[in-house]
Amino acid sequence: MKTAELAELGQQLRVDSVRAAAAAGSGHPTSSMSAADLVAVLLAHHLRYDFERPENPANDRFVLSKGHASPLLYAAYKAAGAIEDGELVTFRKLGSRLEGHPTPRRLPWVETATGSLGQGLPVGVGIALAGKRLDRTGYRVWVLCGDSELAEGSVWEAAEHAGYEELDNLKVIVDVNRLGQRGPTRHGHDLDAYARRFQAFGWHTIEIDGHDPDAVDRAYGEALSTDGQPTVILARTLKGKGVAAVEDREGQHGKPLPDADEAITELGGRRELHIRVNEPPAAAVLRDRTTEAIRLPRYDEGDEVATRDAFGAALAALGTARGDIVALDGEVGDSTRTEQFAKEHPERFFECYIAEQQLVATAVGMAARGWVPYAATFAAFLTRAHDFVRMASISGSGINLVGSHAGVAIGQDGPSQMGLEDLAMFRSVYGSTVLYPCDANQTARLVAAMAGLDGIRYLRTSRGKTPVLYGPDEEFRVGGSKTLRSSEEDRLTIVAAGVTVPEALAAADRLAESGIAVRVIDLYSVKPVDGETLRRAAEDTGCLLTVEDHHPEGGLGDAVAEAFGDGRPVPRLVRLGVRTMPGSAAPDEQLHAAGIDALGIAAAAKLLVEEAVVQ
Repeated sequence: MKTAELAELGQQLRVDSVRAAAAAGSGHPTSSMSAADLVAVLLAHHLRYDFERPENPANDRFVLSKGHASPLLYAAYKAAGAIEDGELVTFRKLGSRLEGHPTPRRLPWVETATGSLGQGLPVGVGIALAGKRLDRTGYRVWVLCGDSELAEGSVWEAAEHAGYEELDNLKVIVDVNRLGQRGPTRHGHDLDAYARRFQAFGWHTIEIDGHDPDAVDRAYGEALSTDGQPTVILARTLKGKGVAAVEDREGQHGKPLPDADEAITELGGRRELHIRVNEPPAAAVLRDRTTEAIRLPRYDEGDEVATRDAFGAALAALGTARGDIVALDGEVGDSTRTEQFAKEHPERFFECYIAEQQLVATAVGMAARGWVPYAATFAAFLTRAHDFVRMASISGSGINLVGSHAGVAIGQDGPSQMGLEDLAMFRSVYGSTVLYPCDANQTARLVAAMAGLDGIRYLRTSRGKTPVLYGPDEEFRVGGSKTLRSSEEDRLTIVAAGVTVPEALAAADRLAESGIAVRVIDLYSVKPVDGETLRRAAEDTGCLLTVEDHHPEGGLGDAVAEAFGDGRPVPRLVRLGVRTMPGSAAPDEQLHAAGIDALGIAAAAKLLVEEAVVQ
């Protein structure tokens, strides 16, 4: 297209953005209008994409990091022939695919859910890393950011990672329109301020007038010719460009234009330009991702093995069996045991350093390209990336997250290193799976099972060694549990998971010496939970005692309580957990202080049985 035609396409994208927001009665047309020329030139000249085959491995990938500018994205889809005008005006309506912020659950051309600002670039880095080191099909990753989101620390985690990895297939466009939601941004139109920051992380920077189609076109061409560096194009734009009532004016963010018909007339009226987007190269072939039978590590009953050790060995074995498995580390691979995968499969191992947001974002980006990532760090540090986990769920992303060093059982390191909130965090995520194994064989089986699940999968591992309770051929159904002690004389049920399972068994033995029979359930699947087994235990024994190395809010106890929803009678339920702020102490001292060791469990159970007799 010639310059005049590109300008016309930009105007069409503005008009259709205004129309979509007007039809919805809400939205962000002014944020869409500032970037319209940037998207018009990209769509017409540089993006290589087959809209009929979004799964094509050679397609360029486009991420709208400023997800609130979704009217612009949908206007571009219309220009490319992917959607009809009738669908465009269903924007934000019940049942429409065109949500207020785009998600891949609804639209096949969307790479990742955006809208929580500062996430598009980190996920784009993950996609670009997959393209450069895994897929090797030559696709480019284009990310459109807003200037406001550059205040987010996650953007600079991503910028440093991209520069370090020399991701020259990553092309970032920043729509520097000067205005945020409540007023001017920190740096306004100072493009140099942004350029200096990106340059410090090893980026090639280009500064342009974002409303000059020729300048935009040249900038994209320069970006595509840059080797060894990611490129950022810093485009000076005006929010609400083209309509005097809103152009570069404060107070116009996130609302339809005051008079849409008048604005459309000022923009030159409706157009019906249709663009034939460049086709991707035809020769792209994905790397072999063959699958063979897995040989999981096997442990003998009675041995003492840390579940983190079993995780590392099982992950390496899974990587041998499946060519689509990748592992990501937060610079703690010697502790989480991902280092074993790194030694055996270095080409599929990725070090993300102490940047947990980027760790999770990289996993999301790789999952978007069809890889099956396992990302591991300390359980406590995953809380730092909760918003990325939340957005991954909105995307429908399939990622495996592994948190080690959980609970007070880690011992002397103290509370800053103890994951005591992680079960609650991951249980609250839509569609998540939460697993907490107690022994090595159980861990190995669950690591393998996670690869075949949907959504966010979380595995909690422990630092210290625990006894191997199960044989290597034991099966562990996700959503199941194991009853380890049971009799017709049971007067109470102890429900435990992870490190508290051997403590619960030891407590049961102590109670048996006192003539008190109790049932013990290993609830390794915290979500989904085995409600049937729990309800039967409650009916048989009349009381459930949950024991967890976690704060009582949102963890194992709450998971058990929720098994009795929907009008079912709730049994007597007592919860043992970490209710005080721990300090530094040996692991056994920590468990005892929290009242979740064998002595504490036995004492609580005995008291409950005695109270039941009195009643």
